[in-house]
Amino acid sequence: MNKLLLVIDCQESFVNKYTKKYVTKIDELVKSKKYNFIAFTKFINNNESVFYKKLKYEGCMNKEQQKIVIDTNQNKIFNKYIYSAVNEELEKYLKDNNIDEIHLCGFDTDACVQKTAIDLFENNIDVYVLKDYCMSSAGVKVHNFAIKNLQRLIGKESII
Repeated sequence: MNKLLLVIDCQESFVNKYTKKYVTKIDELVKSKKYNFIAFTKFINNNESVFYKKLKYEGCMNKEQQKIVIDTNQNKIFNKYIYSAVNEELEKYLKDNNIDEIHLCGFDTDACVQKTAIDLFENNIDVYVLKDYCMSSAGVKVHNFAIKNLQRLIGKESII
């Protein structure tokens, strides 16, 4: 069985008082050798994005804000411009590497982690959210709400 650890948006823009301690935990998980494959996502924002235009979100606009805050160790990085990491590039990567299970961790539980988990689930891919390795930059209450929502949407057994 080939397992992928997909680290969602562990970037400078998302590190704050709520998420900071998770950076070390995620880094330790990346270094643990528990996974056949490890990949990262990087959210890229710009003046033309819906996030900027409609939400006035100014994070991840420059290289410093976009920087992944843990060592990627030359693992694959998927650039993304929307909440979800699911796109043709990721789907091809999964197929080319015979990956049959994905574990998600990172930021934000209530946005990019949740949307990616739902999209993988809807594509009939075995996905698990590592709840103790995810957090919301909006805080613990928002994270916990997202976890409860994911239990309902992709199944309690998919939250580990």
